[in-house]
Amino acid sequence: MEITTRHTPAYGVARLTLVGGEQVRAESGAMMAMSAGVELSAKAEGGMMKSLKRAALGGESFFISTYTAPSQGGWVDVAARLPGDISSYQVGASQALFVSKGSWIANQASVEINTKWGGFKNMFGSEGGFVLRAEGQGPIVFACYGALEVWNLDAGQRITVDTGHMVAYEESVTMSIRKASGGLVQTFKSGEGLVFDFEGPGRVWTQTRNPNELLGWISATLGSGSSGGPGQGIAGGLFGRG
Repeated sequence: MEITTRHTPAYGVARLTLVGGEQVRAESGAMMAMSAGVELSAKAEGGMMKSLKRAALGGESFFISTYTAPSQGGWVDVAARLPGDISSYQVGASQALFVSKGSWIANQASVEINTKWGGFKNMFGSEGGFVLRAEGQGPIVFACYGALEVWNLDAGQRITVDTGHMVAYEESVTMSIRKASGGLVQTFKSGEGLVFDFEGPGRVWTQTRNPNELLGWISATLGSGSSGGPGQGIAGGLFGRG
């Protein structure tokens, strides 16, 4: 499978070019277009329990879409729900990739996606205690909200990332979670809750926008639009009253 991207970094699209009979699995609803002859099927990949776990805990769809290229080959274009960048990563036999929920888009059939419990230390982060673990061998495609930044950490080098800005990290990276500042008062004043501490060696991917902040803004705007009908608050916030 060959992967090419376009319209980055604002509205990224990935084209997955397949040889005859090759398969790619994608998040439900991620397909934007595909060439003639490509066959689409959808099922609860890995069985009922694994699909429920992936949907309820990993933040992904219950059904996974599988695209199979015809004998002459073909392509599938995939994109994310939110505007932002899109990237790919080559999963190796000795190096898995952890991806935050909502960021996974597609992968070659030789890569397996599992929901991974991050431990109680990760329970109250934006990942809800669970991340997706991509293992096997082959490419995976993931997306972000906003622009994507890659941090190449040397052994022992550390970086702190707000939980809502984390996209992915390599298995070789050590991750822990903590409060950004001491006490509830400081948390309220700073507007920062929990953060991830990453330690190299390895790569960490972050996004320049936080989906949780977007949801909070929408909720606050809807709440302030009690007069003028549904959606008036958002319209007013975006375009003004005139």
